[in-house]
Amino acid sequence: MKSNQKKAWLFLAPTIIFVTFFSIYPILRAFVMSFQSGSLINLNWSGLSNYQYIFSDPEFWRAIRNTLLYALISVPVALAISIMLAWFIFSRVKHKSFFETTFFMPYVTSTIAIGIVFRYIFNGEYGMLNFLLRALHLPAPNWIDDPSMSVTTIIIFGVWTSLAFNIVILMGALRNIDPNYYTIADMYGATGTEKFWRITMPQLVPTIAFLLTMNIIAAFKIYTSVYALFNGQAGVGNSATTAVFYIYNKFQIVGTPGVAMAATVVLFIIIMFVTFLQRKMMKKIGGQ
Repeated sequence: MKSNQKKAWLFLAPTIIFVTFFSIYPILRAFVMSFQSGSLINLNWSGLSNYQYIFSDPEFWRAIRNTLLYALISVPVALAISIMLAWFIFSRVKHKSFFETTFFMPYVTSTIAIGIVFRYIFNGEYGMLNFLLRALHLPAPNWIDDPSMSVTTIIIFGVWTSLAFNIVILMGALRNIDPNYYTIADMYGATGTEKFWRITMPQLVPTIAFLLTMNIIAAFKIYTSVYALFNGQAGVGNSATTAVFYIYNKFQIVGTPGVAMAATVVLFIIIMFVTFLQRKMMKKIGGQ
């Protein structure tokens, strides 16, 4: 009814205003600023000069390369490990709630605090990780101070921090699967592997698609992990710089907001494109 529509718009108005001012307006403002140069309080129209600058800046391409590498490796690896752990807990462990709480604790803990702890774990001289590697007679690299290991260190840290959210969401999805599917499968003598691939995985496709989308977007926005692991820097010689770290550096440190916003627009387009491809892929998988 029309009268109910008016009431609905009235209730939606605060949310629409909030989203407009804090989400839509900043995106439009960033797009406009990407065509401007100068300080934040004295911006002047400069056309495509900011885009020309970032596309010719080797530091920008290093940031994009590191971000893409991080997203392409950490997201699928973390999701695969999360599915295995969630399935193991769901099918084998009795006290599921205890393990869910344990796995979820890192998600509600400050990334900075966790990063500081991992900075000591990754320490090349006295870190716990290298202590275990040496005990197993394996190479013990300098995870923090070796530029060639910077992205690997971020990926390992990213995989670990992603597990908490992924496992809890997957556990909820596993609980929603009708147990009758497994009962019928047992009647026909299906093995655990067959039940997992023929029942569990098809039922998890919508949840996996959701987690892929969330994790990919989070991976492209990685900043706090780099800041925490490398003590406010982007690794030795900026070897661990990412797209958001590049934006922060150009905006806050160098003082060129126009360049930072141009990089922001490019990153926004990349995220939209990758998310679109991922969703198309998951729809095809789900329809098979």
